[in-house]
Amino acid sequence: MIEISNVSKSYEEGNRALKNVNITIEDGEFVFIMGPNGSGKTTIFKLLLKEVEATSGKIVVNDMNLGKMPRRYVPKYRRRLGVVFQDFRLLKDRNVYENVAFAQRVVGASTRRIKEAVPEMLQMVGLSAKYKMYPKQLSGGEQQRVAIARALINRPEVLLADEPTGNLDNRNAMEIMKLLEDINEMGTTVVVITHSQEIVEKMNKRVIRMERGCVVSDEVEGDGIMMEEDGQMIEDGDTYED
Repeated sequence: MIEISNVSKSYEEGNRALKNVNITIEDGEFVFIMGPNGSGKTTIFKLLLKEVEATSGKIVVNDMNLGKMPRRYVPKYRRRLGVVFQDFRLLKDRNVYENVAFAQRVVGASTRRIKEAVPEMLQMVGLSAKYKMYPKQLSGGEQQRVAIARALINRPEVLLADEPTGNLDNRNAMEIMKLLEDINEMGTTVVVITHSQEIVEKMNKRVIRMERGCVVSDEVEGDGIMMEEDGQMIEDGDTYED
């Protein structure tokens, strides 16, 4: 569960990015946080990653109070999250297999575990045949699939995605969203930061809208996505101790 309680965030230059925000996201939910530039949605993403600290209020992620978390614990906390960015952030000098395996090496996984888990994850995102290719040889949609596989390889409880379709055309964007929906159906909590009204309308998920640092609405909206059998898209109506 993610609990954001009465959270405000002000930056040094005096910009008040968040104003008494309250959001609760249950385990296994799929939630969009959307709004225009400057609405505060990216600040929420950074707070959940513990890249910045709240000025006031409390943030709890899976029973961990981020405000009381020792700095030395932050890397371990982040390894329990899956994170996907708009710009993919792949290692350009490593192939698809090595990019996904890197996330497991960081947490000290055995070679045997890596050899078992990476092919399984690449199969899930539809890139088994491209495991030897390098990022520059892939389309934008394929690069994002690699990024998603890397984010999921350590089986995180929460997947955070910051504008994951921002650099993709409409078809690739919807394929990525369908993949995130599949991941959510396997039990992972998915939180997507976006400004795309078109995507939100097609997904039929909970949408938290923000403006000027405040939550202005929180509801389910959209028509949903369905996939035909041939894969063509159609639209339808831990705790820690110090």
